[in-house]
Amino acid sequence: MPPPDLSRAAFLRLAAGAVAARTAGAVAAEPMLKRTIPSTGRTLPVVGCGTWRTFDVAPGPGREPLAQVLRTLFAAGGSVIDSSPMYGRSEEAVGDLLTGIDGHARAFVATKVWTTGREAGIDQMRRSLTLLQRERIELMQVHNLLDWRTHLATLRDWKAEGRIGHLGVTHYTESAHDALEAVMRAEALDFVQINYALDDRAVERRILPLAAERGIAVLVNQPFGGGGLLRGLRDRPLPGVAAELGCTSWAQLLLKFVLGHPAVTCVIPGTSRPAHMADNAAAGRGPLPDAAMRRRILAAWEAG
Repeated sequence: MPPPDLSRAAFLRLAAGAVAARTAGAVAAEPMLKRTIPSTGRTLPVVGCGTWRTFDVAPGPGREPLAQVLRTLFAAGGSVIDSSPMYGRSEEAVGDLLTGIDGHARAFVATKVWTTGREAGIDQMRRSLTLLQRERIELMQVHNLLDWRTHLATLRDWKAEGRIGHLGVTHYTESAHDALEAVMRAEALDFVQINYALDDRAVERRILPLAAERGIAVLVNQPFGGGGLLRGLRDRPLPGVAAELGCTSWAQLLLKFVLGHPAVTCVIPGTSRPAHMADNAAAGRGPLPDAAMRRRILAAWEAG
């Protein structure tokens, strides 16, 4: 289907409002979509929560909105919470908050090792377990491929011992794609975490197809382009394709664009606001765009 005719923008805005109002009620009652982790067969809800910057908060009243963010995630059917020692007090905040939230046992907690050397890596991961107040981490990742050979060997041992459920690697720069591709080809990975957004699609060329080929689950961070993409769209009307997908916000449409790629397992946008978490989670319900719809979303964004 071709991109929407921009001369019909006024009509499409009216139609979008009418259709979205009808669709939202039906979609809200639907469970969050899930996708399968190829290596283990476990299914994951497609929208989770990242904690970079947003959860780096000292103990006290400032953490209460974060508790509500996690409650909102669980109420919507989500489970994935991603952190890192790199994120300041985020691991500590997640650990403290989860202990007081109903349903915390179903959380799929992911974090990372971000140091050099075997013993330093083990010490850091033990500290993460303590801060997160977990006996087992569902996913441990080598952050930005730092000393990945050393840490993957440890992670394989920890997985065999049941200390972690899955292992993976992460990176966020296009300049690292050659190295990331080499690791994905050489190693048995459960996950790869990358950045992917409407305005940052470099991973479509090699990384996402390779993940599908190798049976590697994909976590996507920065699906809003680090925030700049969403801010730039704030005052623009939604295109007609949004109503067809049941989207009532640009955030939902951007997340559905990412989730429309079949290699993507879960998106983990970060937020400290419960209302934003609810809005993000809504993208995990209802239809996802096919390739033609994704082209229409891209065209609407490029049209300005």
